[in-house]
Amino acid sequence: MKRRGSKPVGDRGERRGSGAARGARDDPVDGATRTPGDHEEITSLEGIPALSLDAISSVAYGPEAMLVVLAGAGAGALAKIEPITIAIVVLLVILVFSYRQVIAAYPDGGGCYAVSKANLGRRASLLAGAALIVDYVLTVAVSIAAGVAALVSAFPALAPDSLVIALSILAVLTALNLRGLATSARALLLPTAVFIVGIYVVIVAGLVRSHPAAGAGIHEAVVPKAAAAVGVLLLLRAFAAGCSALTGVEAIANDVPAFRQPRQRRAMRTEVLLGAILGTMLLGLSVLTVRFHIAPEASQTVLSQITGASVGRGGLYFVVDLSTTAILAIAANTSYGGLPMLASLLARDNLVPHVFDLRADRPVYRYGVVVLALLSGALLVAVDADTNALIPLFAIGVFTGFTLSQTGLVRHWHHERPRRWWARAALNGLGAVMTAVATVIFVVTKFSAGGWVVVVAIPAIILLFTRIARYYRDVEAELGLGQVPPRPHADKSLVVVTVTAVSKMTEAALSSALSLGDEVMAVSVAFDDERASALQAAWDRWDPGVPLVVLRSASRSLTRPMLGYLRSPEIASRREVLFLIPEVEPAKWRHQLLQNQRGIVLANSLRRNSNVKVARVPFRLRNE
Repeated sequence: MKRRGSKPVGDRGERRGSGAARGARDDPVDGATRTPGDHEEITSLEGIPALSLDAISSVAYGPEAMLVVLAGAGAGALAKIEPITIAIVVLLVILVFSYRQVIAAYPDGGGCYAVSKANLGRRASLLAGAALIVDYVLTVAVSIAAGVAALVSAFPALAPDSLVIALSILAVLTALNLRGLATSARALLLPTAVFIVGIYVVIVAGLVRSHPAAGAGIHEAVVPKAAAAVGVLLLLRAFAAGCSALTGVEAIANDVPAFRQPRQRRAMRTEVLLGAILGTMLLGLSVLTVRFHIAPEASQTVLSQITGASVGRGGLYFVVDLSTTAILAIAANTSYGGLPMLASLLARDNLVPHVFDLRADRPVYRYGVVVLALLSGALLVAVDADTNALIPLFAIGVFTGFTLSQTGLVRHWHHERPRRWWARAALNGLGAVMTAVATVIFVVTKFSAGGWVVVVAIPAIILLFTRIARYYRDVEAELGLGQVPPRPHADKSLVVVTVTAVSKMTEAALSSALSLGDEVMAVSVAFDDERASALQAAWDRWDPGVPLVVLRSASRSLTRPMLGYLRSPEIASRREVLFLIPEVEPAKWRHQLLQNQRGIVLANSLRRNSNVKVARVPFRLRNE
């Protein structure tokens, strides 16, 4: 029976990595060896709903973004969408082959961050990491806002509740992804299939028509016989706008470890499948846009017009429309697969808190999932779930990543020099130039419309990376990591136990103290003489063999007398002092609110204001 090596166990039972020892059985999806527990990892087919929805759903707004730009030159310029789409598909092919190479060369995930770190140096890798974080957060916000906008278009009565609906969708996606990426992928497989099949049906039906379907409800643009003069700058702007359809192509390379073994082969297969689906959809929709003379309208999306012209306004139209709404809303799932994995890699490089590299019993980077949800939710609240307010921010981050990834691969091939390396380098170099041009156009044309937020946010995140890295360097230096420390030695230790009364809890705490230290002392704070005398009398009758020091506090402060006692010459001269704080731990969590919480207050104060070691000792209640 095949076994997989187990992963090291981290704090509180959390694990780094995935996959414990498991028995093998056949994989019914991809035909490879599968093990119980591999259900938490995804197959090539499941990679589409898990990591590719951002890219696939972009057919709902990518062609429209191009038409909006072209419409500024008149109706005659709308036909230019076909050659522009061809150029975008060529770039898509370059990116797909490039990210296949990234998957093969960097199977631990990280995409452009890993490529930049290995080939372009630290500064470029920081830029790549910051750009990807911005892109992932915006992807969630834009996808959900666009989905809600499509829903509100069909049901205008829901308009006042747009933000509530958006946050509800965000909560559902977060809950699904906290259960595991594979769980969310399987839950989204059916709506993804319905959307893809529906779009292909629309394309095929439209291609066999010479005129729009009866009752399509569209107004064909009047196209003059003379071709409109379209400037190069306008074409470049339309190309850059249409490139928003390519966002999400990198997500598969960023999360290769999410796939089952053999991970690289499955991930590369998914990348090609994504490229084929997205490329054919974009080409087909651009042809239908020209055939039916579609122009952008305020009341109806371009995709809705194409669907109506191809299949009419019957049941199939509403299936496609509602599936589009669903796919736009759940396209945020791409970020839930990519950002937590990226944050894990950044944590290993000391650029974000190490907690982002912890995984729960399910192979989920839950801290990354939760932080992504919080940031996206805050962004949705800030713009009131308005898609138009988010679009100017979109795509700058991801195209920055595209450019860095392509440039890094050119350096990679030049350094490694495998067979026919120059052809690969030329392909990546062409991709780098094209994506760099698109990035510059995005920044210039969208800066005043909100793009400045991304231009400011990315350097701010890079600054945060450097500050966190500096902190970890200082910690490593103070801990002496990598150095041989002096031999350990034993000092006579004193254990101080805080008590409030003679009780079973006090007896348990003193027993623990006597097991831990060479000398044990009990200390208590009394707010009046009567209580002090009563406690001392009860202590003398019990006679536990441990001296008791009763401190007086006229101001009814608990921490001030304790700190004063620890600073006394008798205690301050001791090198090893352990302070035990016994406290009640209820059997039921809701009863925790009924405790006085003095242990937490005292422990926090002692840790901040003294050098003693502090431990809270729970006395667990059994019968409540």
